[in-house]
Amino acid sequence: MSDHSAAPAAGQARDLHAFIAGLPKAELHVHHVGSASPRIVSELAARHSDSKVPTDPEALVDYFSFTDFAHFIDVYLSVVDLIRTPEDVRLLTYEVARDMARQQVRYAELTITPFSSTRRGIDERAFMDAIEDARKAAEAEFGTVLRWCFDIPGEAGLEAAEETVRLATEDRVRPEGLVSFGLGGPEIGVPRPQFKPYFDRAIAAGLHSVPHAGETTGPETVWDALNDLRAERIGHGTTSAQDPKLLAHLAERGIALEVCPTSNIATRAVRTLDEHPIKEFVSAGVLVTINSDDPPMFGTDLNNEYAVAARLLDLDERGVADLAKNAVRASFLDAAGKARIEDEIDTYTSAWLAP
Repeated sequence: MSDHSAAPAAGQARDLHAFIAGLPKAELHVHHVGSASPRIVSELAARHSDSKVPTDPEALVDYFSFTDFAHFIDVYLSVVDLIRTPEDVRLLTYEVARDMARQQVRYAELTITPFSSTRRGIDERAFMDAIEDARKAAEAEFGTVLRWCFDIPGEAGLEAAEETVRLATEDRVRPEGLVSFGLGGPEIGVPRPQFKPYFDRAIAAGLHSVPHAGETTGPETVWDALNDLRAERIGHGTTSAQDPKLLAHLAERGIALEVCPTSNIATRAVRTLDEHPIKEFVSAGVLVTINSDDPPMFGTDLNNEYAVAARLLDLDERGVADLAKNAVRASFLDAAGKARIEDEIDTYTSAWLAP
């Protein structure tokens, strides 16, 4: 990407924002519940009046102000608690796809935590039917292709791991759009190796391994994810920059990092954007993808994350387009689908830059 670097002036920066807004994209690290817009969260909160979540979209701005990662998890789970019926699930999924389509997202792997819903009493078959119905409607109506990553909520322990892998591998309930298996939630006090048997089962069933690691703990957690969970991509991987051998390993093996800059600041995983290690990742030759994680909760969206990355990496339009192609290449979309989106990115960029 260094071949397409620039330090844009104010007018050029505005042009770059416009370029990003129209750029076809793929997103690989974005959470289902965490993508609920203030409009959807307030609608769900109004449906379930016993919740402490504000019903006023403006009040949600303060509600989504986090003191640390533990506080973020508490707030996140309070929003999870608003998803109580299959109708809630369908509404959330469809509206998330609508918001993605507005940002020209052509393909997304949406991280879903089914355990959080089934433990709250939603029938597992009804849950799967709801996300699949929304997925098919979104593709037909918006042209946005959704695929699922089922993740274990690490804080819920091995019971959650067992339930998640069962839902991900049992033919009777496994949804058609499922492509990968993940691990989210807090890392501190939740070591990765204990989840090895569950990832082994998921991988044996044909799913890809995409755990979170190295977000709030050191690079040893990323090594655990690689060695014990056979990770094909790493969610966040922020502290990988502390270990040159790890960076070299990621680069050599082509293991992508799912980088979410604003998220890392909001959860205090990184102090400031200027201290974000994305430059070290790129300099080491690591495949970097740009993602929004839990966008409304962090006051961002995917377009903004690309603008942040462009500033941190000093990219021009071609550099940003290359970054967008990284996500396509690191995705689990089929070869024809990847080629189609890459061609669309190239066509869009050429037209934008044409004299």
